[in-house]
Amino acid sequence: MTTATSQRTHGDVPSSRRAGRHNWPITSTRQTPRVLQSASGAAYVEPRAERPAGLEALSGTLPLRAMGGLGLLGIIASAFLLAARAAGAPSLYVRVRDAQWSDWISGPYHALGLAIGKGSFETLILIMVGCYALVLICARSLPLAVVGAAIVAAHLLLLLGPPMLSQDVFGYISYARMGALHGLDPYTHVPVEAPADPTFSYIGWPFQHSPYGPLFTLASYAIAPLGLAADLWAFKVGAVLCSLGAVAFVAKTAIRDGRSPQIAAAFLGLNPVMLVFAVGGAHNDMITLVLLGATLVLAAGASPRLRAAAWPLVAAVGFKVSAGLLLPFLVLAPRTATERLKVLLNATGGLLAVVAIGAVGFGLSLAGFVVPIAEEQQQIAIHSIPAETARLLSLGGTPAWWRYLYLAGFVCVVLISLWRTAKGSDWRTAAGWSTLALVISTAWLLPWYAVWALPLAAVSPSRRLRAAVLVFCAYAVATRLPVAEPLLHPGV
Repeated sequence: MTTATSQRTHGDVPSSRRAGRHNWPITSTRQTPRVLQSASGAAYVEPRAERPAGLEALSGTLPLRAMGGLGLLGIIASAFLLAARAAGAPSLYVRVRDAQWSDWISGPYHALGLAIGKGSFETLILIMVGCYALVLICARSLPLAVVGAAIVAAHLLLLLGPPMLSQDVFGYISYARMGALHGLDPYTHVPVEAPADPTFSYIGWPFQHSPYGPLFTLASYAIAPLGLAADLWAFKVGAVLCSLGAVAFVAKTAIRDGRSPQIAAAFLGLNPVMLVFAVGGAHNDMITLVLLGATLVLAAGASPRLRAAAWPLVAAVGFKVSAGLLLPFLVLAPRTATERLKVLLNATGGLLAVVAIGAVGFGLSLAGFVVPIAEEQQQIAIHSIPAETARLLSLGGTPAWWRYLYLAGFVCVVLISLWRTAKGSDWRTAAGWSTLALVISTAWLLPWYAVWALPLAAVSPSRRLRAAVLVFCAYAVATRLPVAEPLLHPGV
């Protein structure tokens, strides 16, 4: 009788549960068990009604998924409305004159007959920012496929609109046509020397040599013969594809590191600065970002391939020299001096290859692209951090000594970050802080420069770095919002 009672008391409960362990993964219960009496008169405990434990987790996840989905829809809708409204006519946000406006610039949204002004731009950007914050909060509960689909949708909707907030893409086309069609080296000649070219009336910097690396310049020559309209859309498509590639690489990096790919992908691919300012403007920064993404994938996981990772990063330097800031951090990433030497040799070999390609294409004029970069640093953007802080302190403009003070701060951040990397800190975090210090310290700051640090912050284990990068992105957005004008120097 005792044995039967004991068996009925335990029922079918696994022995691990009787022993007090709570790792039973199949079912759970919230009901209080009742003591019953069997037909023979023996007391036993009624087996408790059980329900799948996954329902409790699901009930907590559903609200987050709903809010995250709402955020994704908000980003997609605001991306569409920004692009569609910008396509209506030239404006502060599409910088071409009425005489230059045509369907090949505006894209298919022009038929909708919408328009954009300061109020509508500000409203839509603020909606996108709010939805982006909501998605970041809920991203972990969203399926990766859903996040990826939203990223692709936002990119494609912006692709169909006109180039926004910048004329740089027309500069790319102008330099390409100068070299490929007019026989003018863009490192020794300027666009004003080809005034008959149809791009001349669209460019914003007709007296500047090309500041872009030889790999970008040579690659752009290939599309120059397509014609002005095809050139524009080729650069726009290229920017979208490179941005999506960078997002995919960042998500893959997160997977290899055992982190949430949804958060990493959303952090980069749905960021308003990334979408509206960088992708919307068809900036060639997207090329450096996809190459940086390839570097991050190769350097991730339990068995990083740091020597191979040096190659795409070196290629990024061949497109934009600012990517060279990251090379010392990658070299110091290995734990042993021998492996660091091997990474250094790979990086050096890659740089020599870039120089050799550039020398074949441009000869002794190759070094010419460094000159406009140096000239840019002598200019002052009114919304750069040095300029804004000088104004707040009533320094009377932005004195040279004030800019040098920021430069010294940047050098200190880089040196400290390199030292920490050499001591074993995460190289991506150190490189992220240094990149952020670069865009904070430069006197020539444009809003899309904020994307330089995004991939590093997206895969970094440092929450402080991600928070700091998001704050800077918020500042970059604020520089183009009328609501921030009372706090910031009047914008252009």
